[in-house]
Amino acid sequence: MLGGTLVTKQSGPQGRPVDTLYVARKMRLAREMYFAVLLDRASSGPLMIGCGEGGTSIEDLAERSPEKIVRVAVDPAAGLTRAQAERMASGLGMTASKLSAAADQIAALYGVFAKCDCTMLEVNPLAEDDQGNLLAADAKLSFDDNAAFRQAPIFALKDDSQSDPREVAAAAHDLNYIGLDGNIGCMVNGAGLAMATMDIIKLHGGAPANFLDVGGNASERQVVEAFKILTADPQVKALLVNIFGGIMKCDVIASGIVNAAREVDLKVPLVVRLEGTNVEEGRRLLKASGLAIIPATDLDDAAKKAVAALK
Repeated sequence: MLGGTLVTKQSGPQGRPVDTLYVARKMRLAREMYFAVLLDRASSGPLMIGCGEGGTSIEDLAERSPEKIVRVAVDPAAGLTRAQAERMASGLGMTASKLSAAADQIAALYGVFAKCDCTMLEVNPLAEDDQGNLLAADAKLSFDDNAAFRQAPIFALKDDSQSDPREVAAAAHDLNYIGLDGNIGCMVNGAGLAMATMDIIKLHGGAPANFLDVGGNASERQVVEAFKILTADPQVKALLVNIFGGIMKCDVIASGIVNAAREVDLKVPLVVRLEGTNVEEGRRLLKASGLAIIPATDLDDAAKKAVAALK
């Protein structure tokens, strides 16, 4: 396995490199259950989910037998109560003699969720061994990036070799990047505008190569680094920059675009739509650059021109 590539439903078709192996003691499991704590939008707080059947896809089970799923919402201010822990233990099918120990285990798992700023803690299976002991036989935890300053030891464990190198490079420059399968590279300020940009590219027959949000106050250097990330992707055949200047100033973006295009020796068509603060100065800088930049008047126009530039 070492040195190979592991392909699963969670890894996607490209898989993940196997750099480390963990060897676990064999467990003799007599019964498997499912337990998780996650953030729930409906209740605006943590939600415990349990099922007396585990070791399988909880999504499939919930669709097939929704009555078997136990849900317990927890008030984040009050914390988990003993009654709630015991209700979950009972929902997992624990007998009266094992109810208290199971509630202790559930409380401890919830404590990890809260203390470590988790967005999800999933134990599948939560199991009983042949001696009646309750074990977290397998688990997955996700952590809130906004709590990285508070959870430094946890975030120090992150293995960047398991991540898209473009996403790693973007994070190093405080850029939000997600790679996709298309061929039009996108640089936008604001997550909502970025999603709208990707949608309208699709509407006009194109396919976005990425989600890249430079944020509301990017520097000229960040724009240059964003261009480097976009142009390093061999599948990108055109670039679309869509900036609405509020706090972000269009002249700063324009200057960054010009410098970036020169620094990376841009070889693909570049469509730029600017609007907002200092937009006239930004357009002047682009026009005066002498670069083959395709200006766009609005988002619809920009998307049409980006798709046309591929032909």
